Amino acid sequence: MEATIRAKLEELRIGLQNDGGDLELVKIEGKVVYLKLVGHCGSCPFAMMTLKQGIEVALKEIDPEITVERVVE
Repeated sequence: MEATIRAKLEELRIGLQNDGGDLELVKIEGKVVYLKLVGHCGSCPFAMMTLKQGIEVALKEIDPEITVERVVE
C-alpha cells in the first residue's frame, strides 16, 4: 500500500507545485500519512483544508481508513 500512496502523492504534487507549493512525505505509520507542506502551501491559511479535503480525500480512494496529519517544523 505504501507504494500506491507514494504514487498518488506524486500525482497530487503537480497541482501544489503549480501554485508555488509542494509537499514532503515525512512518514507513513500504518494508515496515517504524515506530510509537510512547503513553499506557498506551508504558509497558506487554507493548508489544513488542502490536507483534509484535498489530499486526504484522494488517499481515501486507496483505503477509506487512511488519515493525513500535518507536520510543522
